[in-house]
Amino acid sequence: QIKSERIHTINQLLKAYCLFEKDIEYIVDQNKVKIVDEQTGRVLDGRRYSDGLHQAIEAKENVKVEAATQTFATITLQNFFRMYHKLAGMTGTAETEAGELWEIYKLDVVVIPTHRPIVRKDEEDLVYKTKREKYAAIIDQVAALVEAGRPVLVGTTSVETSELLSRMMTLRKIKHNVLNAKQHQREAEIVAEAGRAGTVTIATNMAGRGTDIKLGDGVKDAGGLAIIGTERHESRRVDRQLRGRSGRQGDPGSSIFFVSLEDDLMRLFGSERISNIMDRFGYKEGEVIQHSMITKSIERAQKKVEENNFGVRKRLLEYDDVMNAQREIVYSRRRNALYGERVHRDVLNALADLVEEMVEQHKDSSDYENFMLDGLKTFGIQWDLQAEDFESLKTPALSEKIHQQALAELNRRQDAMVQVVMQHLREWLQQPDKLQEGIGIPVAFAGKSVQLGVQLGALKESSGRVLITELEKALTLFLTDEAWKNHLRDMDDLKQSVQNAVYEQKDPLVIYKMESFGMFKKMLSEIYQELISMLFQARIQGNEEGAPANPAPPKALVTPKGSNQSTTASKADYRVTTNSTAMQNPAPTASPVRVGPKIGRNDPCPCGSGRKFKSCHGKDAED
Repeated sequence: QIKSERIHTINQLLKAYCLFEKDIEYIVDQNKVKIVDEQTGRVLDGRRYSDGLHQAIEAKENVKVEAATQTFATITLQNFFRMYHKLAGMTGTAETEAGELWEIYKLDVVVIPTHRPIVRKDEEDLVYKTKREKYAAIIDQVAALVEAGRPVLVGTTSVETSELLSRMMTLRKIKHNVLNAKQHQREAEIVAEAGRAGTVTIATNMAGRGTDIKLGDGVKDAGGLAIIGTERHESRRVDRQLRGRSGRQGDPGSSIFFVSLEDDLMRLFGSERISNIMDRFGYKEGEVIQHSMITKSIERAQKKVEENNFGVRKRLLEYDDVMNAQREIVYSRRRNALYGERVHRDVLNALADLVEEMVEQHKDSSDYENFMLDGLKTFGIQWDLQAEDFESLKTPALSEKIHQQALAELNRRQDAMVQVVMQHLREWLQQPDKLQEGIGIPVAFAGKSVQLGVQLGALKESSGRVLITELEKALTLFLTDEAWKNHLRDMDDLKQSVQNAVYEQKDPLVIYKMESFGMFKKMLSEIYQELISMLFQARIQGNEEGAPANPAPPKALVTPKGSNQSTTASKADYRVTTNSTAMQNPAPTASPVRVGPKIGRNDPCPCGSGRKFKSCHGKDAED
């Protein structure tokens, strides 16, 4: 395990150093690594990369490495939107994604005609051989537009490019504003000035959508807002969003994209053909090519990228559909526990399933001794069953016999708990200063305890049965949350490992479905096995079996909220807020009541931990 963790750490460090670039995928702000959304150019506050990747980037940038996070719940956006019965949306750039919207959500895309005719002039792309030539041409174009009295919006794809152009404009003494993830606080102020004559704004995709730039005096006569794109984005939709900042409501305007063969899109798709054309016609450094054929070729390259990205998203959705089926089952059972609906029925079903599983497992191997031992370990019960009956009875009859014994024992133990609580509650309520609406009842298990918050009214009305419901709710929620959290991590590991199946000419998704189903069944089995085991072990703290007949007084048994008494540290702590005057004026702490023989400081602790009493529970006694 240590070896695999080290390999995982090295992999994440390699990713951080080789694949994630500062000012493109993330920025460093106030000694914190913050993720930048590729589509919007905005900082995703509060978001962190998972699986130790964020920590690796923090180590790379020499900032404080924060604690690793673990996923408690996960869902893709597609499955999140599918949870709604009705879906609708409005955007100016949905037409290019119509196929995906229909395939994933079964949504039609309808184009609404513009209120006023578009008079914006969209020019053909200008293609240069190198980025250096392209950036020099952009600066020249900006200077010419400023001289003509037009406002200019320069759209970039990353923080890094926006800062490079800003430095180049500063050298040319062109006044400008920069709007990127680092200056997002000034967004409203910068956008308000962006439509004034001669104003230059360099912006990432932050200003690419949802931004209404109002034109200043005389700008319409000068030709309106000029849009300059520094490179084509992977998605045509994002390019259209940038063009759409100009020519709104029938205003004049223009847009043009400057492209180089060194851009990421051109390097990956289609640059070779254009490069051959430029070489054939003898284009020299600094010369530009502009033709509708080139623009269409670039759009074809974008379409290829979009199709590829859609394929990736669709594949991820297919994987999440497997998780979604599991998620719905877990969340429905969790909801039952949370609202108290059917929680007891779920517990009874779990008990029946567990007994049946145990019987089938040992019946097949005719293992009577281990069957009896399992009953002691899981339920704490010595089955009333002879070896001859175990051999002669068929599996269904044996399951029913054992199930009835287990159910009767569970009811007996729960009834005993209720009687103890009600007996001490009656004594406790006779004291005149008890004004709480709710109380905390400490329930102990093997080495653990939980404090259950119960409303006094509900406790009296149900004759104490509400205590059992609260116990079942608390344990079901806690065990489900812990198991689901670990299951998500295991499923992530599985998703990574099954990808190697392609080398065996197998479909990784099929293997993922098969393996994940087995893991899910095992998780549910473990949840209910531990739940049933803990319910059989549950005792009111201070009234465990084997304790003296004269238990601790009510004050130690039923702990009011706001008191200074504490229960054993527990994994889960479910409490109900109380309205108590005693919270403002707490009574002095009562002296502990000894109910057994005195334990020496150096004697073994009776809790069974193996440590000396002074180093274990004796510390609390000394305090």
